[in-house]
Amino acid sequence: MESGSVLAVCRVHQLLGDQGSVGVTAIDKRPARGPVKVHKLGLRGDVQANRVHHGGEDQAVYAYSQDDADFWAGALGRELPPGIFGENLRVSGIEATHAVIGERWKVGTDVELEVTSPRVPCATFQRRMKEPQWVKRFTEEGRVGAYLRVIRTGSIQAGDPIERTFVPRHGITIGRWFSEPDADVVAALRGAEADGEIRLQDEYHTKFGVLLRRLGQ
Repeated sequence: MESGSVLAVCRVHQLLGDQGSVGVTAIDKRPARGPVKVHKLGLRGDVQANRVHHGGEDQAVYAYSQDDADFWAGALGRELPPGIFGENLRVSGIEATHAVIGERWKVGTDVELEVTSPRVPCATFQRRMKEPQWVKRFTEEGRVGAYLRVIRTGSIQAGDPIERTFVPRHGITIGRWFSEPDADVVAALRGAEADGEIRLQDEYHTKFGVLLRRLGQ
């Protein structure tokens, strides 16, 4: 199976004032030095300011791939260091956006993570990037990265290997669900969950209903 590595482990540097409903944001993530403990709600020392839309066990860790960061660095004409996207893990050699929903990663010697859902860009992210129409651009490009839940806790650090240990048969990737959802995608994910192959966030079932109604099914 595909393998990769952790380039940086990032956690909140400081809370920043923000125009959103919470008034602050924890999007300012920066690389940590040395090992960082990982628990069920994410990295030790990290925080989510708006827990209505971020965090919880199903979105405990956010991973973004260096290849996607390199694309945006070229498109925007500036360096994009680890943490700039609000990610906890900047990874190389493994594509977060193209990860199959429900696949599992072994990170380092003991941490196991499970891919759950795509990152949905918001106004806070746009303010962080200071790029006009950023939400629209990020959405249209579809290089969204992946949220993960923590299956096994432990410690991780920059340089740790990442190994894909399980890939569900349904084959629906984070990117396809985000950019090209259709009735076939819904059927595949529902079937995989019914078979016990994956465990979907509750939000998926709400979105399934909305999508199918829009498609007239």
